Amino acid sequence: MATSPAPAEHVLPVSYADVQAAAARISGAIVRTPTLFSKTLSLLTGATVWVKFENLQFTAAYKERGALNTLLQLDAEARGKGVIAASAGNHAQGLAYHGNRLGIPVTIVMPRLTPTVKVMQTEGHGATVILHGETFDVAYEHARVLEAERGLTFVHPFDDPRIIAGQGTVALEMLEDAPEIDTLIVPIGGGGLISGMATVARNADREIRVVGVQAELYPSMYNKLRGTHLACGGDTLAEGIAVKQPGTITANVVEALVDDIVLVGERRLEEAVSLLLQIEKTVAEGAGAAGLAALLAFRDKFRGRTVGIVICGGNIDTRLLANVLLRDLARSGRLARLRIRLQDRPGALFHVARIFDQTNVNILELSHQRIFTNLPAKGLSLDVECETRDRAHLDRLLAALRAEHYEVSPVELA
Repeated sequence: MATSPAPAEHVLPVSYADVQAAAARISGAIVRTPTLFSKTLSLLTGATVWVKFENLQFTAAYKERGALNTLLQLDAEARGKGVIAASAGNHAQGLAYHGNRLGIPVTIVMPRLTPTVKVMQTEGHGATVILHGETFDVAYEHARVLEAERGLTFVHPFDDPRIIAGQGTVALEMLEDAPEIDTLIVPIGGGGLISGMATVARNADREIRVVGVQAELYPSMYNKLRGTHLACGGDTLAEGIAVKQPGTITANVVEALVDDIVLVGERRLEEAVSLLLQIEKTVAEGAGAAGLAALLAFRDKFRGRTVGIVICGGNIDTRLLANVLLRDLARSGRLARLRIRLQDRPGALFHVARIFDQTNVNILELSHQRIFTNLPAKGLSLDVECETRDRAHLDRLLAALRAEHYEVSPVELA
């Protein structure tokens, strides 16, 4: 990828001056979110970690920056007719919020299967929402048709120099607040955020490495730049960066300015979401936690460096967040489901419960299975959901059960 990118801004569509102009343009209308040192994440990863909290924007995502920078550059006629976009996520909300604030009509086309909460949030910011098609691609094509029919201005979520320049203001603020940062780890979906941030990093008076991170299920930019053909699709926790086709403009910028792209799996994304809540007391969506996920997955690559990560969004469904947290507790051994084989006789459950009591393990839920089992008629399967202090505590419980000759096995997560 990037080799000698310093002069590239003269040929690329976005320059450092463009990002500076965007910062001046949007100043006062977006939140200048904090960049804070994380002692705990630094100890955990072996890097010096600075965290940019873009989840503290009003719409809980950095997308407001590019959307506002674009809206402010429209002429009077375009403002009067309004803008249109295809989005079911943070771009829709950022555009809707600032469009409403500036008196610019905003129309958002979303797939019909978009969760109701996202439709309501976007409408709550004053936008007109049109539900069309079963997929994003179909919604996108319909938005382009309406753009032509109604004379609206289409605002692309990432493949637009004005969007890229606006997103680059994230890096301006980070490097002002933590000038010692020598590595930026940036989530990549379509590539708007990393394009803007890399533009800023390459203007620094010292070397700053820029590393992009994508979900393993959606390695679209990775494929495009490395010439690979990894499968792209599936249900990822990081739906905010689940983009099958990266931008043309952004791909050129990434190829010129970005040092590396890494891929992270779903377990790392879940772990990162959970850690940010536990350690930083902040809610991150899957895409927002991708930078930390990469730091956890590739510790050797970043050990000893001063790393800046961006929590680029905090819009996560509360039920999904609860599932992620509980799954993380299970993987750490603090929650467990044990399957114990018992004989169907009086006192059997009492004797098992006594062992849980002796090892000071809290029983949360019990489930007997007598009928749908391959055990003999006089046998039964008992599932126990329990709470322990840590993995070592769980191991002591298992040892105590087996010492009493119980056949027990943990029910593991995928």
